[in-house]
Amino acid sequence: YPIDNLYALPILRDFIRTQLSDSSDLSDIVIVSPDAGGAKRAEHLAKVLGADLAIFSKKRDRANEVSKMILVGEVKGKKCVIVDDMVDTGGTLTLAAEKLKEYGATDVYAACSHGVLSPPAVERINKSPLKQLVLTDTIPLHDKIEECGKITVVPIAGLLAQAIDRVHTGRSLSHLFNAESKLPIKVNMDDVPPWKRRA
Repeated sequence: YPIDNLYALPILRDFIRTQLSDSSDLSDIVIVSPDAGGAKRAEHLAKVLGADLAIFSKKRDRANEVSKMILVGEVKGKKCVIVDDMVDTGGTLTLAAEKLKEYGATDVYAACSHGVLSPPAVERINKSPLKQLVLTDTIPLHDKIEECGKITVVPIAGLLAQAIDRVHTGRSLSHLFNAESKLPIKVNMDDVPPWKRRA
């Protein structure tokens, strides 16, 4: 069966645009990739937002343990948003936040699609200079929210609803991930062939 991937990046993008920036042109924001593997994701988001980009190069001694991080890019005097697909134990994320503050960032935020938050993630996040950790609700986080006041959860219900509607009416899912799209997206029935419209 054909499979379509759904991406939470548009939801995180809209949150960054409306909630984190004090500037209409997002000139105060730097999108940060915590490693080279996520550089493409961060670069795409920075381009869509019109924000600057910075990338960490990291060295691991063993799995889930980062020994050294080097920053490529300028963050002094800026708000930094670390973007990643998931946060597990939080080691890379919190180390990146500490390094960004050392490099002169005014505030450090993080936006991740999936909050696994295996121990000791919550403890690390609470102790870290992270101002806010934005996660989607792909994983239930009720207990973690109670333990960590820095966590903000944004729902993916609108994205799922639009994806289901588009599949049902035979329309493309790619529109959901265009730079201009906003979620939830109002369905324009003029775009739907008459035989596929709901009764």
